[in-house]
Amino acid sequence: MPERPVLSVAEVFGVADAVAPRYRLLVLLAAFTTLRFGELAALRRKDIDPAGRLVVVRQAQAELQDGRLFDKAPKSAAGVRTVSFPGELVDAITLHLEHYAAAGQDGHVFVGPQGGQLRRSNFRDDWVKARKDAGVTAELHFHDLRHTGNTLASGPAPGSC
Repeated sequence: MPERPVLSVAEVFGVADAVAPRYRLLVLLAAFTTLRFGELAALRRKDIDPAGRLVVVRQAQAELQDGRLFDKAPKSAAGVRTVSFPGELVDAITLHLEHYAAAGQDGHVFVGPQGGQLRRSNFRDDWVKARKDAGVTAELHFHDLRHTGNTLASGPAPGSC
C-alpha cells in the first residue's frame, strides 16, 4: 500500500489559509491534534479549553444512510480522551469561537454556513479548492492531516536540524 502524503507545517498553514475562514481551525486542529473528521465535527464549545490548550474528545459524528447526522460515543473507551494543541493555535481558536461556532457551551464548534451541523459531503468542495489553491498534492485526503500530525509529533524529519 502506498504511503499517504504528509505535509510540512508551512503546507498545513497554507491549506488552512486557503480554505474558507469558517474551516481554517478545522484544518489546523486536524493536523495538530490528529483528531478524525467525525471527532472534530462533534466537538462542542465546552470541549475546548483555550487557556489550558486542551480539547476533550467525548463524541464522534455519525451519518445514517438516510443522511441524518448524530453524535455518538466513540467506538471504544480509548476514544474518549483529552489532547493538547500548540499555543500557536490559541488565537485561531478564540477567533473561531467568536465568529463561527454555534452559541452556548453545547453549541457545535464547527457548523456549516447556514448554521447546521458540519457534513463531510458539504465540506468536500471547500477542501478540494483549498488543497488546490495551496498547491499541495491532489492525493491529499483530509484524513491525511492525522498522519501529518503524527509525523510532526514524532520529531524532526530525517535530515532536518
